[in-house]
Amino acid sequence: MPGPTINEKFPNLQGSTQDSDSFDLYEHLGGSWGCIFMHPGDFTPVCTTELGAAANLADKFAARGVKLCGYSCNGAESHKEWIKDIKIVTGGDVTFPLFCDPDREHAVKLGVLDETNKDAKGLPMTVRAVFILKPDRTIALMMTYPASTGRNFDEIIRVIDSLQLTSNNKVATPANWKKGEDVIVNFPLTDKDADDFFGKDGYFIVEVPSEAGKDIPKHYLRYTNDPSA
Repeated sequence: MPGPTINEKFPNLQGSTQDSDSFDLYEHLGGSWGCIFMHPGDFTPVCTTELGAAANLADKFAARGVKLCGYSCNGAESHKEWIKDIKIVTGGDVTFPLFCDPDREHAVKLGVLDETNKDAKGLPMTVRAVFILKPDRTIALMMTYPASTGRNFDEIIRVIDSLQLTSNNKVATPANWKKGEDVIVNFPLTDKDADDFFGKDGYFIVEVPSEAGKDIPKHYLRYTNDPSA
């Protein structure tokens, strides 16, 4: 079944983690941003490197007010043993919760199972899904990777920077943008709106052939400084 998509509320995950039999995702998140990321299975090579990468970036997520939650279709005891391997292999201490969904009840509702990738019991495994949640628990961004491709957690940090910046300012971020670089004035703003909001000298217009010689109320490509810089 299809799962939730962007701007829809992410369903609460209630059940077990490696440390609790009464985990509640909404309670864990509180009023924070969230990053929920699924893994095909415990004791698998790519997943081991990913959990270690997330653990080693925990301080960067925390600095952005983002709480992590891992997820796989395995039980708590499996998670506990796997975490020991992750520490040895990557040096990362997995202290964030790893949600347990051995019956795949939540995976079905979330639409994250890959019927072409099955475990030793013949059960489908999850794809490498990522859900970035806003403080109101709606989905701000989704990414999906196949089992063979490990995620780039630096990219996840980058898009969180973009999501948080653009949710609070009248800007968008261009391709390959990184924190501190110039950003784009929101397309819906007219030039007068931009004058009022950024100041006449607070942004610049990129001259393009399609607008040459025209008197138009809104130039479509305008840049301003990163307001968070």
